[in-house]
Amino acid sequence: MELRSVEELMDLLYACRGSWDPPGPGKDRVDLHQHALQTAALLRRRRPADKELQVAGLVHAIGPLLRPADPADAVRTLLGERVGRLLRDHHRHPEPTDDDLLCLRQADEEGHTTDFDAGVLEDWRTVLELVAARNSRLGAVD
Repeated sequence: MELRSVEELMDLLYACRGSWDPPGPGKDRVDLHQHALQTAALLRRRRPADKELQVAGLVHAIGPLLRPADPADAVRTLLGERVGRLLRDHHRHPEPTDDDLLCLRQADEEGHTTDFDAGVLEDWRTVLELVAARNSRLGAVD
């Protein structure tokens, strides 16, 4: 599955509501929708200028809804190579291999263990549109 528009991605993110990530070592069971919002909000606080990293945090939880498809492949065309790489490597490498992956992993883990109001998904639409538009322009130049 390849996501072709921000609207399709928003629909998928809304579909995460009520889907639960099973608990794991050091991780509580979490609603994927809320977890995505919390992870993105934590990344926004830590790296306010890095929209691609924030978006990777927002979309990292869509994997269970796409199985057996690869979430990195699903978002790469829409959101760009960096977001796709962050998703792919976040799920494949138990030990982060760079600062971006470390930051994403820390926010993901914290998003499993803390509970706070991270806002609503609609707050992220503009950021998703900005990243998608930037990627679209870069793709046209390449």
